[in-house]
Amino acid sequence: MNPKVSIFALENFPEIKKGDDLSKVIIKCVSESKTNLNDGDVICIAQKVVSKAEGCIYNLDDMQPSEEAITLSKKLNKDPRKIEIILKESKNVIRAFKHKDQNEGVIICEHKLGFISANAAVDESNTGESNTVITLPKDPDLSAKKISDYIFTKLNVNVGIVITDTFGRPWRLGQVNVAIGLNKVPATIDEKGKSDISGRSLKVTEPAFADEIAAASGLVIKKDSKTPVVILQGLIWKQTDSKSKDLIRKVEEDMFR
Repeated sequence: MNPKVSIFALENFPEIKKGDDLSKVIIKCVSESKTNLNDGDVICIAQKVVSKAEGCIYNLDDMQPSEEAITLSKKLNKDPRKIEIILKESKNVIRAFKHKDQNEGVIICEHKLGFISANAAVDESNTGESNTVITLPKDPDLSAKKISDYIFTKLNVNVGIVITDTFGRPWRLGQVNVAIGLNKVPATIDEKGKSDISGRSLKVTEPAFADEIAAASGLVIKKDSKTPVVILQGLIWKQTDSKSKDLIRKVEEDMFR
């Protein structure tokens, strides 16, 4: 790894609406910021602007809650229409609970994309419209590839793309940004067989490179400002055909279900 890495957000990113060409907007903002993109740079993009551009926004008034959604609504003190969207986005509900001091409960779900997250990542913040919720992109890896390909076509630079979302973590408080969509960037870096500083052989070390990048982007990306796109320069990595599912632990190895 390069000991010196630069991380900065593109300022004054415009509000994204359904149908906007996000790739063009990113290139325009890069140009206006007088930033030079280089081969090996990594662009982190907050999931919400990708979802907005792709129309992954749902009006709650259009939802007809199922019996399951209504039952969970009573247990969790949660809008049954939102729960219906959560169920539609999920393969499986792992746990639904409400602590005594909580106004509204939480559903821990296995998303259709394989991620384990609260409420299947269905969110109400920063949707740009009232009475609406936003969901993950249908295929974040494909979204990342389209952006990377467009940038290469227009600027002739080979950049990696990481699409991020904010997840909680088992056994730890708070949330961090994680990678939910990848293009070119390695999901993990296998260091097994290498040696540590003392010469001992590493047996299980496998840094989650894409998640480390995503988490770092959270240092400069804020929910109350228009900074959904972050550029990292100075990283050393080899291009791969990694997919976001490469970061998901196999069910038989999962200790938290």
